[in-house]
Amino acid sequence: MAIVEVVKYNGEPDVLAWKFPSEELGTWTQLIVNESQEALLFKGGKALDLFTGGRHTLETANIPILNNIINLPFGGTSPFTAEVWYINKLYLLDIKWGTPTPIQLQDPKYKIFAPLRSFGQFGIQVEDSRKFLIKLVGTLPKLDKQSIVKFFRGLYLTKAKDAISSYLVKKQISVLEINAYLEELSDYLKERMAPVLEEYGIKLVNFYVNDINVPEDDPGIAKLKDALAKRAEMDIVGYNYVQERSFDTLEGAATNPGSAQAGLMGAGIGLGMGVGVGGTFGQQLGGMSRNILNMHNMKNCPKCHNEMGSEQRFCGHCGMDTLQPTGPSAESNKTTCSSCSAEYSKNVKFCPECGNVYTPCQQCGADLKDGADVCHICGRETPTPCPKCGNSVAKNVKFCPECGESLVKKCSKCNSVIQDNAKFCPDCGNKL
Repeated sequence: MAIVEVVKYNGEPDVLAWKFPSEELGTWTQLIVNESQEALLFKGGKALDLFTGGRHTLETANIPILNNIINLPFGGTSPFTAEVWYINKLYLLDIKWGTPTPIQLQDPKYKIFAPLRSFGQFGIQVEDSRKFLIKLVGTLPKLDKQSIVKFFRGLYLTKAKDAISSYLVKKQISVLEINAYLEELSDYLKERMAPVLEEYGIKLVNFYVNDINVPEDDPGIAKLKDALAKRAEMDIVGYNYVQERSFDTLEGAATNPGSAQAGLMGAGIGLGMGVGVGGTFGQQLGGMSRNILNMHNMKNCPKCHNEMGSEQRFCGHCGMDTLQPTGPSAESNKTTCSSCSAEYSKNVKFCPECGNVYTPCQQCGADLKDGADVCHICGRETPTPCPKCGNSVAKNVKFCPECGESLVKKCSKCNSVIQDNAKFCPDCGNKL
């Protein structure tokens, strides 16, 4: 009978459980266990003593459980038979996983069916050597990393498919946006898988979902990407799908030779192309369409002479109610005195009743009241005479367009610029 003197690990680096080839162990046999390993003795199919890192001498005094099982008739120096299993306690962090077939699910945001593929990696460590050997290894001569991937493939595939599908549906996330949530999915899957691996004495150190993608040649995904690209283009330019369709409709009508208004609409569309796209384009296009329909049914505002639709009551430029009487017409040769309300011809310079000076409004010809800033008939601002040449000058003008005289109000004492309604100079206090 052979006597084994030294027992040590001779397996490969990525092996999690390795059985020593010989089962004949004698007293004083040296058992060497690395710090990253544990050794477990089996006798008669039962797991007995567990040894941690270091050098151990196998004798009945050092193997209490084995000493209680076997009967040594040779004074404790006889050889005995037992199996020695080495379990690596190191961390395996590069175990790859992936979905062999795409996950078919409906995009909760865009309602299209899309095939998803996912892959990543995870890390494990044998935490309970006795439970790991009894429940997972059994009678196998060794258990390596590939075997672990094979054993738990059904687990991580099922959990990954369920997690990704439920996460998309509950969070209402598109398949094109799922990669922004990989960290949350990884943590979620780790929580779901850790209790299952723990039953086999394995600790799940980490679980990562590195990528979730869809095939580039899938027709549904290709259409979705085209539509999203089109929407992004519309957002950048500043118009929406309804406006684009309206433009297409008008363009089609303009190019249709059977349309009665094709030439006019084509001209309007050509002009509209120069208008800024966006809200302004929509307003111009809408106004152009209304003008096409109402071009033969227009009228002028009696107050500001702005062109408006004949069915409109209020002027869009000055707000005048066109159904209310406006007094003497601006186009007539009569006006009303602003002092005594007597009606007289616009050709005179003084009111024939009270002698008030006729100060005509440059727009409607009404007699302006003394000191009035705006015309009480048409609402136009009244001009001011130039102090040098007497020419009528609009307000907020700094120089007379006829003689170049400065119209900015200045202090007579310090020549500082002051406001029109000021009574004292803000610099020197001079009374104006």
